[in-house]
Amino acid sequence: MAQLNLPTPDGALQFYETSSPRQFDTCRVGGLPRIAYSAVHVVSDPLADNDPWLDTAIDWDATIDYRRHIWKLGLGVAEAMDTAQRGMGMDWEASLELIKRSVAASQDFDGEALVACGVGTDHITPNPSLSMDEIIGAYEQQVEAVEAAGGRIILMASRALAAAAKTPDDYLKVYSRILGQLKEPAILHWLGEMFDPALAGYWGHSDHSIAMDTCLEVLQANTANVDGIKISLLDDAKEIQMRRRLPEGVVMYTGDDFNYPDLIAGDEEGYSHALLGIFDAIAPAASAALQAMANQDMKTYHDILAPTVPLSRHMFRPPTRFYKTGIVFMAYLNGHQKHFTMIGGQESARSLQHLCELFRLADKAGLLENPELATARMKALLSVHGIDG
Repeated sequence: MAQLNLPTPDGALQFYETSSPRQFDTCRVGGLPRIAYSAVHVVSDPLADNDPWLDTAIDWDATIDYRRHIWKLGLGVAEAMDTAQRGMGMDWEASLELIKRSVAASQDFDGEALVACGVGTDHITPNPSLSMDEIIGAYEQQVEAVEAAGGRIILMASRALAAAAKTPDDYLKVYSRILGQLKEPAILHWLGEMFDPALAGYWGHSDHSIAMDTCLEVLQANTANVDGIKISLLDDAKEIQMRRRLPEGVVMYTGDDFNYPDLIAGDEEGYSHALLGIFDAIAPAASAALQAMANQDMKTYHDILAPTVPLSRHMFRPPTRFYKTGIVFMAYLNGHQKHFTMIGGQESARSLQHLCELFRLADKAGLLENPELATARMKALLSVHGIDG
C-alpha cells in the first residue's frame, strides 16, 4: 500500500491509500476470440532542444518498446492513429517514420504481431476549393509510402475531404478510387466529431444515421477491398445498428471507449472486434479479459473489464480529443516511460484535478502495476503544482 494526499474539487486535500494491483492472466500472440488492436501513443523526447508546441521530438526507443509491450500481451498495434497524436503534434513525415519503425519491429514476432497503419491526407491543408482528384492524390501518396514499408492500411477519415466534399457521392468517388488500388483489404475509420471537430458532417451529413447510409454504400461498393470498419461515435446503439447492416465479409471494429465490454462480447446477432485507444492504458486487463473469453469464462471477462469503464469514460470525457493526455499519464504512472511530457505540449491539456481522478480510478480498477512507483510519480506532479503529497 502507498499513501498520499490528493486534492479534491473544493480545493481541500484528502488522504488516499492505494489498493493492491490486480494480477492479470494475460494472453500471448494468437488464439484470441476477437481481433484486438490497441491504438498506441508515442513517447516524446523531453531532452530535445526544440519548441514543444511547434516541433515534433520523439524518443524512438521508448516508443517502439511500448509497442513490444503491447504485442507481448497478444494485442495488435494500430499505428500512427489519433492516439499517437496524429494531427495533434504528429505530422505525416513523423508518422511515416513511426510506421516504418513499428512495422520493422513487428517482424521480431515471427509474423504473429498484428500491426495496421493509419493513412490519411494530413500532409495537405484542408480547403473547400480542393478537388476530389487532389484529395485522391494525397491519399495515394500515403498509401504508396505505407505499402512500401510493408504496412497494412487503416484508411483514416480526411479533414481535407470533410472540408471539400459537396455531396455524399464525393465520398463514394474518393474511397472507391483508393480502395480499388490497395494490395490487401483495408480497415476504414469513421472518427466522430467528438474526437476531431474538423470531421463534423463526415460522409456528407451531420445526422449520423443518414451519414451511415453513405458509409454503408461505400462498403457495399468495395466489399472485396475492405476488411472492416472502425467507428468511433461513442454510441453503442449506432454501432450495433451499423454492425447488423454490414455487407457479408466486412467486420466491425469497435472504437467506442465508453461501451467496449458489451460491444466486444456481442449479442445474439453478432459482435465487434476491437480497435481502441483505451486498450493502450488498460492493455494487461484487455489481454486477460480476452483470454477469459477464449476460455469461455464470460463472468471473468466482465469482472476484469467492468472496473475499467469508469476510468475510460473519465479519460475520454469532453473535450474528447484530449484523451491522449490521460493515456500518456497512465504510461508514466506504470513505468512505461520516464517522464510525463508529450509532443505538442499536450500534457497540459487536462487539469490536475482530472489527473488525480484518473489516478483514483486506475487504482480502483487494479491497473496501477506498481502502486509505490505510481504514487511517487503522482506526488512529483503534485509537488510541481505546489501541493505537498
